[in-house]
Amino acid sequence: MDEEMHERYGDGNPGEAPEVSAERNRVLAVDPSSVVTSLLAVDEDGTVLGHIAVRRLGDEIELKRLIVLAAARGKGAATALLDECARVGREQGAERLILQTGDKQPEAVALYEKTGWDRIDVYEPYAETMPWSYCFAKTL
Repeated sequence: MDEEMHERYGDGNPGEAPEVSAERNRVLAVDPSSVVTSLLAVDEDGTVLGHIAVRRLGDEIELKRLIVLAAARGKGAATALLDECARVGREQGAERLILQTGDKQPEAVALYEKTGWDRIDVYEPYAETMPWSYCFAKTL
């Protein structure tokens, strides 16, 4: 995922203050202690097709780092992962799930719109360092 995101976003914004870049990197990092679970999508022979993490972000349940192998895209792995996240969110007592994606990920935006997610305002911790983000919520 890191390689693909680097291809899309490069090394950040030219002329950006180093402290802004450092803060964005901190915000994008996933603290393992906040992770409720990580989920894998696997095919019938056990090959891992995709991954997503479910974490606590304050009082919310946030989905992080949804990635599906390029060869497996369009075959339902991402939708299956999102459905399983909804189940986990309900088990955790969440009323909704939230997620953040970037403005250079039109496939992700299309997936979320197709699967019933609603656009919401950019939320913390992304509002300050990534105001161009697209954020979504799904009521459980």
